[in-house]
Amino acid sequence: MKTTQTTKTTAQTSVPTRPLGTTGPRVSALGLGCMGMSALYGEADRAESIATIHAALDAGVTLLDTGDFYGMGHNELLIAEALRSAPAGAREQALTSVKFGALRTVEGGFSGYDGRPAAVKNFAAYSLQRLGTDHIDIYRIARADPDVPIEETVGAIAELVEAGHVRHIGLSEVGADTLRRAAAVAPIADLQIEYSLISRSIEEKILPTARELGIGITAYGVLSRGLISGHFTRDRELAPNDFRGMSPRFQGENLGRNLDLVDRLRTLADAKGVTVAQTAIAWVLAQGEDIVPLIGARRRDRLAEALGALDITLDAADLTAIEQAVPAGAASGDRYPAAQMAHLDSEH
Repeated sequence: MKTTQTTKTTAQTSVPTRPLGTTGPRVSALGLGCMGMSALYGEADRAESIATIHAALDAGVTLLDTGDFYGMGHNELLIAEALRSAPAGAREQALTSVKFGALRTVEGGFSGYDGRPAAVKNFAAYSLQRLGTDHIDIYRIARADPDVPIEETVGAIAELVEAGHVRHIGLSEVGADTLRRAAAVAPIADLQIEYSLISRSIEEKILPTARELGIGITAYGVLSRGLISGHFTRDRELAPNDFRGMSPRFQGENLGRNLDLVDRLRTLADAKGVTVAQTAIAWVLAQGEDIVPLIGARRRDRLAEALGALDITLDAADLTAIEQAVPAGAASGDRYPAAQMAHLDSEH
């Protein structure tokens, strides 16, 4: 986990940086995923969420990840508020990574994805307004629209780049073939995709293809939505609006088997004097300088724990022990319910 460059903040702290592919910007080696501050994990504390964003910026985290459909715009407005009240130096270093395209219902459900060029530009106009900025640093469709060729969607983002409204093009949850087709249209900075100790399917085709094309990886779900954080318990009751209640990995016998894996990881973490979450994050960091994990911290204490992973060095023996404790493919249950799995180009 060696790095060659660091960012400095007004608080004189530093976080290592990594390149986001060969065409993207340098960003902090850990990004802050802000979704849980607005949606899908139950109620969140607005003041604590903003304080967590401020703490991340103060520590040197530069990459803030959101989606225009997180709380139907709530998350973008929250980030805008946090940036307005942050010190100027931190605000200037912040980079926004925005997903678009998910269609929502009044009741909060999902009803598909829209990647038509006119829709792309419409989504961008609304995001720019909510974020209170004249540009989005990395812009990506949340899931490939099966009814619109990826070339058309990426071409529309490329026009936004040419117009100065977007700086870099990203993708999310697409497979190797789609990645190649997109990269033939315009430079792709990064692919955002789930990657963790218990979600390693990208290693077969997607990750090698991204590396061949010079496309970085922003890895979300590095703690599998808290499942392998070391904080999730067998008897935990989830709020009705917490989507993990519908996730196969959190249900019934699957949950018990997955937490058995966490117990094995805990033994290794305890031996190194670090936490389970730090071990899981450090493992992702160790998979390559082209991978930037996104940490979905909603509180400052969870953020501080995650940042501690940057101080952990895993040698070959450590990595072997971790992968023996949690072998590839050992997770019980799919990472999404069947209906959502069907939308994942990366799984087909």
